[in-house]
Amino acid sequence: MRFGLIGYGAWGSHHARVIAKNPRAELVAIAARSEETRARAAQEHTSAQVYADYRDLLARKDLEAVAVVLPSHLHHEVGAAVLASGRHLLMEKPMAISVADCDDLIAVAQKHGRTLAIGHEMRLSSLWGKVKELIATGAIGTPQYALIELWRRPYRLGADGWRYDIARVGNWILEEPIHFFDIARWYFQGVGEPMSVYARAVAKNAERPELQDNFSAVVNFPDGRYAVISQTLAGWEHHQTVKITGADGALWAKWSGAMDRTFAPTFSLQRTHGQEIETVDVPKAAGEVFELEEQLTRFIQAVEAGATPAATGNDGKWSVRMCLKAQESVQAGGPVTL
Repeated sequence: MRFGLIGYGAWGSHHARVIAKNPRAELVAIAARSEETRARAAQEHTSAQVYADYRDLLARKDLEAVAVVLPSHLHHEVGAAVLASGRHLLMEKPMAISVADCDDLIAVAQKHGRTLAIGHEMRLSSLWGKVKELIATGAIGTPQYALIELWRRPYRLGADGWRYDIARVGNWILEEPIHFFDIARWYFQGVGEPMSVYARAVAKNAERPELQDNFSAVVNFPDGRYAVISQTLAGWEHHQTVKITGADGALWAKWSGAMDRTFAPTFSLQRTHGQEIETVDVPKAAGEVFELEEQLTRFIQAVEAGATPAATGNDGKWSVRMCLKAQESVQAGGPVTL
């Protein structure tokens, strides 16, 4: 499958690496905004044509699919152009920074009969996916409670500091907590859709209260079940935990690395089985650099077979809406109905 890539920042270069190494894909074109990133893309992927304007990339006749890895405020404009040009789209999360823009991307994909997949790569993790598999097979009974927590630092600025500009990032909940809302909903899929959210957040810098270094939310599901989503960007390294209790047992998954994109993480998964604590084998390396590889493979399979992607446009829209509702709860100081 002949791919174009729009965006060649820190994460975009990982997308390029994954496309280039996949035996079922060919990276033929890259669009990058700065002279520096264009030079780096040309040096690292000599067989790909590099463009300054994504519109020139889309003018090619030989592209079948495009991955978009840009600052969040550009997702709608560029994503809609990709779909309207007749290409399948792998869009980084967040899908967009408004629900209306998500709706439009879904409508454009349907109009042109193209596959729209959203980069919620944690669904494709050997570790976090194993948690889902165990829940789905009844290993802990019906889930009752979950804690999904991230402890990390530093938080990347992004090109030109876009991640610290609320007009361009939307809000910081749309950055990493969006993944945690997505997998909480995924884990509780058999219980029903979330009903409400109550969120709190605080910034270290009183002069930039919109940059919420610490964030927590309680997501309420039917019949009193709930998940706690918690993040701090004021810790160190990158440490993520998922704990889930069910009617018949519990799971505890842990992942740690010096950085989120490390190729040498440590991770583990345990569960209670009766009175015993059992270590569950996770046969493949876990982490977003590995999940990205699986995400691309699944995207290609979805396009070729006309199948449903791991995370659809509707999944992406739900996650964006959830993050916006959580921010609404922060500002209101109380729970918000979904």
